Amino acid sequence: MRVIGTAGHVDHGKSTLIAALTGTHPDRLKEEQAREMTIELGFGWLTLPNGEEVGIIDVPGHRDFIGNMLAGIGGIDAALLVIAADEGVMPQTREHLAILDLLQIPNGLVVLTKTDLAEDPEWQSLVQADIREALRGTTLQNAPILPVSARTGAGLPNLLQALAAALQNTPPRPNLSRPRLPIDRVFSMPGFGTVVTGTLSDGALRVGDEVEILPAGKKARVRGLQTHKRKEETAQPGSRTAVNLTGLAVEDLRRGDLLTLPGQYSPSRRLDVRLRLLPDLSAPLKHGAQVKVFWGAAESLATLRLLEVEAQPAGQPGAETWAQLELHEPLAVTRADRLILRRPSPSETLGAAWVVNPHPAKRHRRFDAPTLAALQARMQGDPAEVLFLAASSLGVVSLREAATKANLPAEAALPALKTLLDAGSVLSLESAPPHLDALIVTQASWATLQETVHSILQSYHAQYPLRRGMPREELKSRLKLSTRVFQMALKRLALQENAAALALPGYEVRFTPAQRARADALLKKFAASPAAPPSPKECQAEAGEDLYAALLEQGELYPVSLDVVFLRKDYEKMTQTIRQMLAAQGRITAAEVRDALGTTRKYALALLEHLDTLGVTLREGDFRRLK
Repeated sequence: MRVIGTAGHVDHGKSTLIAALTGTHPDRLKEEQAREMTIELGFGWLTLPNGEEVGIIDVPGHRDFIGNMLAGIGGIDAALLVIAADEGVMPQTREHLAILDLLQIPNGLVVLTKTDLAEDPEWQSLVQADIREALRGTTLQNAPILPVSARTGAGLPNLLQALAAALQNTPPRPNLSRPRLPIDRVFSMPGFGTVVTGTLSDGALRVGDEVEILPAGKKARVRGLQTHKRKEETAQPGSRTAVNLTGLAVEDLRRGDLLTLPGQYSPSRRLDVRLRLLPDLSAPLKHGAQVKVFWGAAESLATLRLLEVEAQPAGQPGAETWAQLELHEPLAVTRADRLILRRPSPSETLGAAWVVNPHPAKRHRRFDAPTLAALQARMQGDPAEVLFLAASSLGVVSLREAATKANLPAEAALPALKTLLDAGSVLSLESAPPHLDALIVTQASWATLQETVHSILQSYHAQYPLRRGMPREELKSRLKLSTRVFQMALKRLALQENAAALALPGYEVRFTPAQRARADALLKKFAASPAAPPSPKECQAEAGEDLYAALLEQGELYPVSLDVVFLRKDYEKMTQTIRQMLAAQGRITAAEVRDALGTTRKYALALLEHLDTLGVTLREGDFRRLK
C-alpha cells in the first residue's frame, strides 16, 4: 500500500484535483466547504491503471495551517506538487517544496492545474520554466510537469500513468518488526468506539495486538483494522491505517501521539541532530533559540543548542551544523528520523534535523572536538559501527535493544554483531549462538563494569574486614543491573562466592591479634559449657557484633535459632547423639534429649525444632522420630 501526499499554494486546486481523481472531495468539514479552503488533512483512495491501490493525503496550502500540512506529509511515498497554471510558483509553493526536499521525499510529480484558465501555450511555457528554476537542486528537480484540468478532465489519464510509473521505482516500506503509527486523527464511531488513523511504518499491526500510546505510555488493544476502507486482519507498513482501539476513550488520545507495540520505542526530551538549514532565512539561527519541532503528526517547542557555532548565518545554501534539541514535550523518534524545524516568530521554516541519537545521556559540551567526532561517526557509520555506538551508550544490553536504538532491522543487526564479535570489540555474555535477545556489551563497557565491581568490593572489604563478602542483592542494587544481566555478568566476573556473599578472588577474613584473642576468649566459654553456651546477645557483648558475625560466617559457631548458638563441633556431637537415641528407641521426647545432653529444656527444644526444620526429625505430639 502506497501513500501519496499533495503540496502547494492555497487555492491552486489540490482538493479539486483529488476529488477528480478519486470521486470523493477530501474537504469534510463544514467550515472548509463554506470557505472553499482546506484546513484539516483530507484523505482519498484510488486505483492506478496498473491495478495498484494508493491512498492520498490532501494537505492545507494556507500558511496559517502549515502545522496541519506537516502532520500529513511525513509518511508519504510520493508527492504531487500542485501549481496553478494561471498563477505559477507562489510563496507556499516554495515553502512546501522546501519541506518536501528537507524530508527527502523520494519521488514526486509536478501537477500544473487549472490549465483551462490559462490555455495560452506561451504562458504555460513561461510558467513551466519558472517551475523548473524553483525545482533546481531539490529532490524533485527531475520530476515531470504534467498539465491537467480537474474541471474538464484533460491530462488526468496521463497523470495516473505517470504516478503508476513513479511508484514502480519507489521501494516498498521496510518491515522492521517494530510498527509505529503517528496518529493524525482521533474520533469515535457508533458501534465501534475509539478510532485513530495514520500512516503505518516500520512494521505490521494485527487485530488483537496490545499497543502502547506514546509519550503517555497508555495501553490499549487493537479491536479492528481498516486499510483503504477495507477490514484487515493485518495492516502492512506503508499503508494508511485506521485502528479501532479498546481500553481507551477519545479523550485519552490526541493528534501527535504515537501508536506502537509495548517496549519498542521510548520518548525522549533530548535529541542529537544534524541540522540542514534553508538558504533564505530571515535572520541567523542563534544558540539557545526557541524552535518548533515537527515529526509525524506531533510538534513540540524546543530549545536549540548549537554545538559548533554561536549562530548559523542565513544565506548559506545547504548549511549544516551539529546541535542538540531540548524538547518541551517528549517525542518518540528514532535514529535517522527527519524533523522539520520552524521559527515560532516570525513564522518560517528553518530547515530539517536528522536524528543521530534519540537518547543522548547528557548535554554535550559545546565546541568539543571529541564530541563532534563521535557524532560524525554515529551519523556516517556502517551497521556494525552504528550498532557499536548504540551498545556503547547502553552498557550491558540485549542485541534487540541495541538494534532498536541504532534503528537497524534484525537482518542487519545479526551480521553487524558477528562483525563486532569477530573484531573483539563486543562481548556476548552467552555461550549460545548470537540471537536478538542475547546480552552483549562492548569491551570498553565491560572493562568499566569490572573496574566498578572491583572498586565496590574493595571498599566493602575495607569497611567490613570481618565479613566474607557483600550480599549478592546489595551488589546487584549498587550496579543498577536487572536480574538477568546481573546473573549473566557474574558468570564472567569470576568473583569468589561464599554462600550469598560475593568477594574479590582470593579474599579471606583475617583476624588481628587483638580480634583473635577476643574470639578465643569467647570460644573458651562455649567449650566450658557446650550444651548451655552463651546467648547471641552475650556473644556480641563479649566480642563485638562484627567479630561474632565473622565466627558465624567462618562456621566456628552454628546458630540453631535466634536465641541459641553452639560451637559447630558441639552441635555435630549433639545431633549425632540424638540420631543414635532415635535409632535405638524409635522416638524420643524433649525431656529425654535434655537429660541425655545435660542441658536445659530451652536448648533441647531449640535443637529439636532446628532438626525439624532441616527435615531430620518429625514431631508427633510430645515425641520426635526420624523423618
